[in-house]
Amino acid sequence: MTIRLYDTSARQIRDFTPIKPGCVSIYLCGATVQAAPHIGHIRSGLNFDIMRRWFDYRGYDVTFIRNVTDIDDKIITKGAEQGRPWWSIGYENERAFNDGYKALGCLPPTYEPRATGHVTEMVEMMRGLIERGHAYEADGSVYFDVRSFPGYLQLSNQDIDDLRQPAEEGITGKRDPRDFAMWKATKPGEPDWETPWGRGRPGWHLECSAMAHKYLGSAFDIHGGGLDLIFPHHENEIAQAKAFGDEFAHYWVHNAWVTMSGEKMSKSLGNSVLVSEMVKNWRPIVLRYYLGTPHYRSMIEYSEESLREAEAAFGRIEGFVQRATEKAGAPVAPAAEVPPAFAEAMDDDLGVPHALAIIHTTVRQGNSALAADDKDEAIARLAEVRAMLGVLGLDPLDPHWADESDRGEELHGVVDTLVRLVLDQREAARARKDWATADAIRDQLNRSGLVIEDSPDGPRWSVTGR
Repeated sequence: MTIRLYDTSARQIRDFTPIKPGCVSIYLCGATVQAAPHIGHIRSGLNFDIMRRWFDYRGYDVTFIRNVTDIDDKIITKGAEQGRPWWSIGYENERAFNDGYKALGCLPPTYEPRATGHVTEMVEMMRGLIERGHAYEADGSVYFDVRSFPGYLQLSNQDIDDLRQPAEEGITGKRDPRDFAMWKATKPGEPDWETPWGRGRPGWHLECSAMAHKYLGSAFDIHGGGLDLIFPHHENEIAQAKAFGDEFAHYWVHNAWVTMSGEKMSKSLGNSVLVSEMVKNWRPIVLRYYLGTPHYRSMIEYSEESLREAEAAFGRIEGFVQRATEKAGAPVAPAAEVPPAFAEAMDDDLGVPHALAIIHTTVRQGNSALAADDKDEAIARLAEVRAMLGVLGLDPLDPHWADESDRGEELHGVVDTLVRLVLDQREAARARKDWATADAIRDQLNRSGLVIEDSPDGPRWSVTGR
């Protein structure tokens, strides 16, 4: 068994070899909490939650760090615009992110450090870089000298002579426009901390290098984040950490975006869909299916239609789980192992789409067993389906989804009573051989999103989608 991952730095899929046998260390760039999360933000957390779950399943001891960037230009600007302390903006949105992660079934990280809690580590890193000739102070700010680090831009595969760093308002004293700020000199009304070079606040890139070193040491296995972070953020992280003397990450894994009309979902573009609003209209487990089942390196083009398709597809899986559980007459535990074909798909760069196809095939086999009244076969397939769904965080019988299931059961009872009244009318029509009326009732129920199955125990209904 070998897990293989696409390594952005190598530009190819590589066999995963951990630094420490049996262990895996993962650092994920988490939320910058200037605003509440949209589903594009949460997709990254979901993708790496599935990665973490698969490493767990394969027997690894996982250390998973997901940071919180709770100080940056946008947070400060939002606070000034709203007449609120900058930290209240960050804390409010940090809670919104955690609510979103939890709603969609993400396991909590091993540690979730905040940038503002690690200024001491940042000062230590800057001091070391200045001593080694990789950084310098100017006008109270500290800059990284990009030409001092020969490996700069290898991750993003750019030419330094063509490079310009993103503009940083108010930054002065750079020796080279390509150099980036590690520490920003204090400005009136902004938060600041004391350092040997004067009061100021950290730059975004320094925060992650310092926190990764603090929690995972000088070398760790996997660094993750969205494609948009490759440059400048991850490139600058690498420069700082390696110039400081760290090996840093051995693998770089990046997830693709959620797009709308072909553009990356972004607050600045005004095209975001907030998680807090989405969960009012869609079941969280359906949102997890929608965001988590495409391959992590594939773009997701958001649309209501694609969400409805995801809902219908998950409904077929969930319907089998419910019917097979009823047939068993008692809870059926997940199988101890997932089917080999599922494991092979997941080992191959977390091939969730192929793994999902195995789930749907197993569901069809289970439904055939139910139709043939083969209880043992149906139970065996149910155990396999639950094992596979568990790896993806999508098992509807998992305790995490219990509250949702309870609410669903209450609604199911109301709907069942109403549907039974209509089905009684259909049965009465069938009894008097009024086939036209019976068929018309069935067709009307189908148009309402219900499938009617005539079984030896009488008619039964299930939901196909919206």
